Amino acid sequence: MTEAQFYSKLEYNKVKCELCPHNCIIQSGNIGICRARKNIDGVLYTNNYGETITVSIDPMEKKPLYHFHTGKNIISVGSNSCNLSCKFCQNYHSSQLEVPTMEITPTNLLKQCKIHECNFVAFTYTEPTTWFEFILESSKLLYKNGIKTVMVTNGFINQEPLKELLPYIDAMNIDLKAYDDKFYKNICNGSLQPVLNTIKTAHKKCHIEITNLIITDENDSDKQIKDLVDFVAEVDNNIPLHFSRYYPTYKMESPPTPLSMLQNAKEIADQKLKYVYLGNIATDRNTYCPNCGNLLILRNHQMQNNIIDAKCSSCNQTIYGEFL
Repeated sequence: MTEAQFYSKLEYNKVKCELCPHNCIIQSGNIGICRARKNIDGVLYTNNYGETITVSIDPMEKKPLYHFHTGKNIISVGSNSCNLSCKFCQNYHSSQLEVPTMEITPTNLLKQCKIHECNFVAFTYTEPTTWFEFILESSKLLYKNGIKTVMVTNGFINQEPLKELLPYIDAMNIDLKAYDDKFYKNICNGSLQPVLNTIKTAHKKCHIEITNLIITDENDSDKQIKDLVDFVAEVDNNIPLHFSRYYPTYKMESPPTPLSMLQNAKEIADQKLKYVYLGNIATDRNTYCPNCGNLLILRNHQMQNNIIDAKCSSCNQTIYGEFL
């Protein structure tokens, strides 16, 4: 185990973890809410350092990232921990339960990039911020070697550790579960404001895209959608927003999101945002120029990219993102 960063020592061998907004007070011998940090005799350790549930190669679009090196493959790794406990978690078997892991080091991760001739690494599947020490060390090494790093995150992290990490992160997909603090508290065991803070801070430092899973009768009202869209537009109306379809899983038994509800959400978002996509359904996933409507990226059985120097090939409109 590796000693954790971002904690303070308290009386009677207790510690206060300061990595995420839970700010867990942990007695000696106990672990925090995320299960990834343990107090041993008044010292906080990370007990998931260098342990990944998989090393896989995914398409960039699976993250989903539609405006970041589209069409490229990305090596994906993840730990078995999370600092939220969403009742609808689609990866609950690894985020909430104990699953087998394999050892990996930052050097091994770099070696995998060279073996597979892949210049991208994603920290994903569960919650990467609970893997903070490993990600920080790995991303520094990858950065030095020209490898771009991605985090797929719930954004529930304190600002100080986030700011230490961001210089080495190239892109994030941030899961904004609802623009509703009650939803976060009752369904996710978290809170909204820290996630909003993460989005604002990360947007200044790296490429970001946002995902919202629309859950039947929970976060699907027009008001909730409009509030979420208004927030994203206020930060930057260029930020790509992905609405995903929910399916019953883990502790949530609501019926799958109606397709009409997803389309309604997209129509609301299209009024204020330039790039809105629907996920988990068979639909048009292409990217179009927000100025002239020209097809920019065809995402079908094969990829076709009509963006030249980050501009529309038809009208020369600048397109948000990082493309090659």
